Order: sequence, then C-alpha cells, then structure tokens
Amino acid sequence: MSKRIRILDVDELSAHASSSSCWISYKSKVYDVTGFLQDHPGGDDVLLKYAGQDVEKVMKDETEHVHSDSAYDILDEYVIGRLGSTENIVRDDWEVEDDFDPDATDAVEDLKKHQFLDLQQPLLPQLWYANFSKAYYLRQVHQPRHLSDSARLFGPDYLEVFTKAKWFVVPIFWLPIAFYLFLRSALQFTTPLPSFMVDPTLPISGLVNLSADSIFKTLICFFIGNFFWTLLEYIFHRFLFHIDYYLPDKPIFLLIHFLLHGVHHYVPMDRLRLVMPPPLFAMLEWPMTRLAYKLFPLPIANGIISGAFTFYVFYDCMHYALHHTQLPAYMKEMKKYHLAHHYKNFDLGFGVTSKIWDIVFNTVLPV
Repeated sequence: MSKRIRILDVDELSAHASSSSCWISYKSKVYDVTGFLQDHPGGDDVLLKYAGQDVEKVMKDETEHVHSDSAYDILDEYVIGRLGSTENIVRDDWEVEDDFDPDATDAVEDLKKHQFLDLQQPLLPQLWYANFSKAYYLRQVHQPRHLSDSARLFGPDYLEVFTKAKWFVVPIFWLPIAFYLFLRSALQFTTPLPSFMVDPTLPISGLVNLSADSIFKTLICFFIGNFFWTLLEYIFHRFLFHIDYYLPDKPIFLLIHFLLHGVHHYVPMDRLRLVMPPPLFAMLEWPMTRLAYKLFPLPIANGIISGAFTFYVFYDCMHYALHHTQLPAYMKEMKKYHLAHHYKNFDLGFGVTSKIWDIVFNTVLPV
C-alpha cells in the first residue's frame, strides 16, 4: 500500500535543520533523512550543511559530492511529502481603495499554481481528503481568493443551506429575541413581581407594572451587555477564530477551523458568508448565556444578554458593510483597518466595530 503523501509548507522544511530532525527537498518532494545521516557515504556533515533546504542543484554538483543512481533509489525510501506553493498573494504594501472590488480568481489557474482547493468543487470534502499539513493549510487559507458566486462547502443542498446567510437574516432573527429579553428583564426588576415570574408565560397585564426605575435598571444592564460584547468580539476573533498556531495538525481540526472562520479568510468577499448563520451563532452564544445566568440574578442576566445580542447584530451588520458598502468617515477607517486584517496581516487587527481592545492588548494593525 502506497504511503499517503502530505502537502507541506516551505517553512516546515526549513524548521527541520538539525541532526535530531533533518529534512531536505529534491524536485519538490520532501525527505526526512534523519535516520540516514550516519549511513551517508559522504558523511553526515554534507547532509547537515544543506538540512532544511532544497538539494537539487547540490546533488548535480559533482564537486560537492558524486551520487550514483542507487542514491536516488535510496532517497525514495525517506519521502514524507511534497512542497506546496510558496507564493504569497498577500502583499505587505497592500492598501484598500474606496471602490475596492477585486477581480474573480481564475479557479483553474489557482489550483494549478497553488495546489490547494478547487474553487469549482465543494471545498470541505477536498479539505478532508487532501492531507495538507497545518502550516500549508494556514498559508493558503489566509491568501484571499474571489468568486463571482458564493463558494460551495458541501455537495448536498440540504447541508449547504446551513452554511450561508444574507446579512438581514441576523437582525430579523436576533433582534426580536433581544427585545424579548429586555422586556423580561424590565418586568423582573418590577416590584412587586408580576405573575409571569411564577408562570413562564408573559401576560400583557404585567406590562402595566413597568416603572421608569425598572426600565432604567434594565438599560444599565443593556449597556453593560454592549460593553461585554465588544470584549467577546475580540476574544472570539483572536482566541477562537484565530487559534491558528495552536490547532492540532489533524484534518478534523483544520475542517472545524475552516468552517468557523477559515472560509471567510479564504473567500473574504463572499456575500453569503460575511454574517454568522443563526445555528452557528446559537452554538457559540449558548455557553456564554449559561454563564451569565450562573453569575448574575435573572433580571440582570437578561438585561446583559439583551444588550450583548443587540450589539452582536450591530457587529455582524457592520462586518458586512465593511466588506461591501460605501461608508461614512469612521466606518471607512474601520473598513480600511478590517480589510488590512484580511489582505495584509491576519495576526493583528482583530477589532471589527472598534480598535479599543486591539489597543488594550497591543494587537493594533498599522494601516
């Protein structure tokens, strides 16, 4: 049974340049020759001299070391993978323009050049079976491509529908929930407690007990929730969506990363993947809301969650606008900042609605 060849990144090759782990490349294939060091006819010093490098020119240089045909046969025993594309699409000098509208990527040429994913086919099955190393996956997924239509993740339509969302789905779905939680919070602050505190239903008669004081208390909780969301926005983006370097080097984890955020960096202008589909956000918000109910009394928790949900809606709609809308001065600056995160340096600039937490945690992206 033939060995399954991994697609490796050039940085992985260069990282293995010692006697304890010695890799070389030859004609784009990568070889782990650590176990061959002591048996090399020319001595291990020759191999170590070129450890972590391509040796094609060296092996043809008879002044360096003469290699017989059998040497190439022996080399095949140590193959562990092949190098993928090393070309970077992202440029350090990239700058956004007000009418930024990138041309569509030539899918055939992109596959030929970068040996990553075929943009004309469902992406997730390819990612699962391709056997990319984590380093190569991360290099490629952060090199933006552009399609005239939305990228397809699954083959079957009944799965594909859950991966897309138009921007207006977010306010339609989450704002009524936020309003309901706001109202519950205000009623729960009311003294004496209305009947709905005992009965889970919310009778209209309870509304007459609302006071300016209870609404004021709920508003305070609401704005605290706004503040909490700005911090959660940063934490999710930096420590969950960009967990990149801490990912286990296994296909299932690359697949999860791609579903959560990798696809957005891979096709950042895809209009149907700029806001989070409600089922996905429901999975992310559930542990956070459970924690709020554990930490705070019920009326305070509902008020905070209401504010957080409302600001989440603002965040997701603003995120869509940053990619696809002409904007006023402040949002135009944030558009430049956010798109630089995609096209210049994905390791910085995690704020979307503001730079405040980037400033606090020293991850500001100069643009």
